[in-house]
Amino acid sequence: MLTIPDHPFRGFIFDCDGTLVDSMPLHYQAWVAALNHHSAPFDFTEDYFYSKAGVREQDVVKLLNAEYETSIDPDAVADFKAALFETLIPKVQQVRPVADFARSMHGKAPMSVASGSEEHIVRGCLAANNLLHLFDDIIITPRLVARGKPAPDMFLLAAERMGLAPEDCLVIEDGQSGVDAAISAGMQWVFVPRTLR
Repeated sequence: MLTIPDHPFRGFIFDCDGTLVDSMPLHYQAWVAALNHHSAPFDFTEDYFYSKAGVREQDVVKLLNAEYETSIDPDAVADFKAALFETLIPKVQQVRPVADFARSMHGKAPMSVASGSEEHIVRGCLAANNLLHLFDDIIITPRLVARGKPAPDMFLLAAERMGLAPEDCLVIEDGQSGVDAAISAGMQWVFVPRTLR
């Protein structure tokens, strides 16, 4: 069950992957395939993948390069992974408690999505689950800001586009980087555990 704090929030900001839609297992498959394709000499574990939820893909590759002293091309991995994931979008299912909450708030409060994925991926996942229309076309991705999660930039831009002060927004997130970003943005947050999917 999704528990929303008892507070008069004026707007809601949702992460996409692992929050509105259960896309994380498919993202993990695509990550492993992309790293294997680029001859990564290390294991990309599921625990590591989930620990970087919400972080821009190129930034994850940069972190891996630093950790393993490799020089894998971050853009090439991200492009390969995105192209493969696109073929998997029809398999993506909604996270029903979160999706149902978003539907229940439609027309009552402004809502937006702030995701570490590329915009066409976010739109594809939401459209596949009949959720895209809920968000008034406010889809914030790393391309729109100087810094992705865990920096607060994406959430602050989402609030601005909804016409709200940060303290009036609730962030709904499944990743620690997103929770950290919400805290930095001065917003309350709700964590979506994997068990909710």
